[in-house]
Amino acid sequence: MTKLFLILHIVAAIVAIGPVAVAASMFPPVARRALAAPGEGDSAATLGVLNRICKVYALVAIAVPMFGFAAAGVMKVTGQTWVVVSIVLTAVAAAVLGALVLPRQTALLSADTATVKGTKQLAMVTGVFNLLWVAVTVIMIVRPGSTLGH
Repeated sequence: MTKLFLILHIVAAIVAIGPVAVAASMFPPVARRALAAPGEGDSAATLGVLNRICKVYALVAIAVPMFGFAAAGVMKVTGQTWVVVSIVLTAVAAAVLGALVLPRQTALLSADTATVKGTKQLAMVTGVFNLLWVAVTVIMIVRPGSTLGH
């Protein structure tokens, strides 16, 4: 059962978090191009698609901690420091996505509130979101303090 939950946890992370990270990272430069040349090309449509990818896969990403909790429970490691830190960082990443990235994307989709400064701020919070997931990934691999690592 442990292997099944670990596989589901890892696959969910790849399938759900990967698209959000990529789409969210692509959004600011596409928004800057759209602001630089309004009405040219299909930047507005691309921004809509990128935003939709972020929203849909953010919901799908709920499976990542669910399978993670299941795997940690079966492995009896839920109280270990590396698991607790990963849970906290995952919660912070979710908060950054839900409270900062997605609302800023939505604001930039509105021509009235779109600014180059707004794209730079979005790029910064998106970078923070992605760095949080890098940290979680490293912790999941290294597992500092784990009795499982050798």
